[in-house]
Amino acid sequence: MPSVKVNQKAPDFELTDYKSNRFSLKDYREKKWLLIVLNRGFS
Repeated sequence: MPSVKVNQKAPDFELTDYKSNRFSLKDYREKKWLLIVLNRGFS
Protein backbone atom coordinates (compact mmCIF):
# COMPACT_ATOMS: atom_id res chain seq x y z
CA MET A 1 0.00 0.00 0.00
CA PRO A 2 1.49 3.38 -0.96
CA SER A 3 2.01 5.86 1.84
CA VAL A 4 0.66 9.42 1.90
CA LYS A 5 2.68 12.22 3.44
CA VAL A 6 1.23 15.08 5.49
CA ASN A 7 -0.24 17.82 3.26
CA GLN A 8 -0.01 15.58 0.19
CA LYS A 9 -3.19 15.31 -1.88
CA ALA A 10 -4.78 11.88 -1.83
CA PRO A 11 -4.70 9.99 -5.12
CA ASP A 12 -7.96 9.86 -7.03
CA PHE A 13 -10.06 6.74 -6.57
CA GLU A 14 -13.52 5.55 -7.47
CA LEU A 15 -15.93 3.52 -5.30
CA THR A 16 -19.47 2.19 -5.48
CA ASP A 17 -21.94 3.20 -2.76
CA TYR A 18 -24.65 1.03 -1.22
CA LYS A 19 -27.07 2.04 -4.01
CA SER A 20 -24.58 0.96 -6.71
CA ASN A 21 -23.79 4.58 -7.66
CA ARG A 22 -20.18 5.26 -8.58
CA PHE A 23 -18.39 8.24 -7.07
CA SER A 24 -14.87 9.53 -7.35
CA LEU A 25 -12.65 11.56 -5.05
CA LYS A 26 -12.16 14.14 -7.82
CA ASP A 27 -15.88 15.00 -7.52
CA TYR A 28 -15.20 16.28 -3.98
CA ARG A 29 -11.82 18.02 -4.43
CA GLU A 30 -13.23 21.51 -3.72
CA LYS A 31 -14.95 20.44 -0.48
CA LYS A 32 -13.25 21.13 2.83
CA TRP A 33 -14.27 17.84 4.47
CA LEU A 34 -15.04 14.38 3.16
CA LEU A 35 -15.91 11.40 5.35
CA ILE A 36 -15.96 7.94 3.82
CA VAL A 37 -17.02 5.01 5.98
CA LEU A 38 -15.94 1.58 4.81
CA ASN A 39 -17.94 -1.17 6.50
CA ARG A 40 -16.96 -4.76 6.12
CA GLY A 41 -19.26 -7.61 7.02
CA PHE A 42 -18.04 -10.97 8.20
CA SER A 43 -19.99 -14.15 7.71
